[in-house]
Amino acid sequence: MKWSLNEITKKKHINFEENLDLHEELLARSSEILDCSIIETMGEVNYEDGLFYLDYQLKTVLTLPSSRSLRAVEYPMEVVVNEIFTTKENANENQELLDNDMIFILDKDLISLDESVADNILLEIPLRVLAENEEDEAMPMGKFWSVLTEEDYKKQQEEKQDEKKSPFVGLDGLFD
Repeated sequence: MKWSLNEITKKKHINFEENLDLHEELLARSSEILDCSIIETMGEVNYEDGLFYLDYQLKTVLTLPSSRSLRAVEYPMEVVVNEIFTTKENANENQELLDNDMIFILDKDLISLDESVADNILLEIPLRVLAENEEDEAMPMGKFWSVLTEEDYKKQQEEKQDEKKSPFVGLDGLFD
């Protein structure tokens, strides 16, 4: 779905409720996404003083590989998006917002909902995705190695610091 800037400027306010199929685009843009259901969007586009406001909520279910086992995991996603756009001509009037990276300058005379939705989904993909039973599973380990969580690693480092404070630390390695 796309809106021309002239249409938005004339109407000042446009409500929308769309179901988008961006499956192919998302799979092409990210190797992490295995599948994507239909994306439900609901929101509005507004125009005021040279600024175009795109506010919407999106809901979808992504299928992502587990961070631990690479098994497919369904990840429900709900994102609230608030974006502000301006034209190149109006960019100087909103220099403070531009300096703070609060607005986007439009290259074309249109706002694309599909582009915005795809970009925001890609930004919201989590780094760690685990299947239900993987949360409680022990971390993998081998004969001389093991995977530690950040908390376990911090505890291990604190214990090493405590050991160094011991008066017997000088005897460490004496009989090796």
